[in-house]
Amino acid sequence: MEHKSVEVLRGLAEVRFEPPAPLSRKERLEAWAKALDRQGAAPVRLFHQLEFMPRAEWGPLRVEGSPLTTAFNDPLLRAQGLQSDRLGDALAFFDLNEREAHRLLCSCMHGAAMTSSRAASLVRQLASPLPHLAMRAAVGAGAFSLLGLLLYMG
Repeated sequence: MEHKSVEVLRGLAEVRFEPPAPLSRKERLEAWAKALDRQGAAPVRLFHQLEFMPRAEWGPLRVEGSPLTTAFNDPLLRAQGLQSDRLGDALAFFDLNEREAHRLLCSCMHGAAMTSSRAASLVRQLASPLPHLAMRAAVGAGAFSLLGLLLYMG
């Protein structure tokens, strides 16, 4: 295979650089989960007690080796516009709310670290919340029905 520079190719054909099509929120989250999965059981570090920090101070926070570091190191996510591994940039890019970010990235939920594969699983739950919510609804409905049956029979 012969390699030629872009300048040489421009003389032979029209060369255009087009940015990749923007991904949906779900696609961005799924790409993040895949990046985490590629690390397997490697640990990722979490943010320390976000719930005690004013939300206004979250923006510049970063933790070396966090799930956000993994996202920022992914070429696709960077090409899509992820600016850094700072919490504020990730919240905006992945369209995460405070509750989602806390549930996924805070040490009070998982300890100081978790495996990358566990983080990938949590990110996937954010990408496709319906099966998770449907399961909760089914369990709740079953418990309510059981309670009604017990009251009826008892």
